[in-house]
Amino acid sequence: MRIILVGFGVVGQNFSRMISERFGELVEKFRFYPRIVAIADKGGAVINRRGVNIEYALKVKHQKGSVAHVDKFGVKDLDANRVIEEVDAEVVVEVTPTNIVNGEPGLTHIKTALKMGKHVVTTNKGPLALAFPALIELAKYNNLFLRFSGCVGGGTPILDFAKKCLLGDYITSFKGILNGTTNYILTRMAADKVSFEEALLEAQKAGYAEADPSLDIDGWDSACKLVILANWVLGTKAVLQDVKVKGIRGITLDDVEDALKQNCEIKLIASAENNKLEVKPQPIPKTHPLCVGGILNAVTFISKYAGEETIIGKGAGGIETASAVLRDLLTIKESIIKA
Repeated sequence: MRIILVGFGVVGQNFSRMISERFGELVEKFRFYPRIVAIADKGGAVINRRGVNIEYALKVKHQKGSVAHVDKFGVKDLDANRVIEEVDAEVVVEVTPTNIVNGEPGLTHIKTALKMGKHVVTTNKGPLALAFPALIELAKYNNLFLRFSGCVGGGTPILDFAKKCLLGDYITSFKGILNGTTNYILTRMAADKVSFEEALLEAQKAGYAEADPSLDIDGWDSACKLVILANWVLGTKAVLQDVKVKGIRGITLDDVEDALKQNCEIKLIASAENNKLEVKPQPIPKTHPLCVGGILNAVTFISKYAGEETIIGKGAGGIETASAVLRDLLTIKESIIKA
């Protein structure tokens, strides 16, 4: 399988290193022969139709800031869309940063790939949150696969759990913690009575929160994931504007202590029920499976026959998300064989 990798940040680097180091295992265990033939980042691209030297590309990226500086095969200022259009490959792995304003540049990358007859695996929540129904329709129209396991739950297979493990049942609704940063902050506030501001600063120092944490603490990251889950699991036709969003910025220690008196903890909960999508902080009983601590994510699916089923796991991290990309590629490979 020839792969074009668009985006060479934490996830892209972890993914490329993973398939390089595990190549022999992937061939032996899965008969999977991944070959990255191009990598595009902000500075340009490296293209080698026989396969990019991953270790060398990583070294150049760290030393010079862009894979465009790779000797012989690097091309400076080459737009990623041209790479997608001109380089022969079966799959485009799109792992550029999330933009919830207009979804770019990821939205155009995904559209270009699908129009060029290439399958897509992405970890970019922006395009899916803003245009999920249209992208799925475009993929189906071109008889291609669009997969996005890493968008929700990082390495925890939340989407696969709902789609495969509950196969044959009928999921009516779900609710859960979809953002590890906010969960870390709320956990610290409840456990050690630190203020919101102190807990946020701790999260930033630990690398769980960005310098600008707005997407997390204002609930928009959770809202993006909620849209993806609702569309994929419940078959809705939602976009980000359909979600009612309230973050945790206004949560005080008094709020946290009031919840504790009721044997509850405040959590930022994303929910989909009766065609209503909502993100808001709310008290969760300490005895409930959703009351997890730290950076964990947890989602409870309510189905017609099995009742409540909860999946819990680490929601983020470069290597964890990279593992989700690999899982999606293996799924596409198996689906192509069966087709």
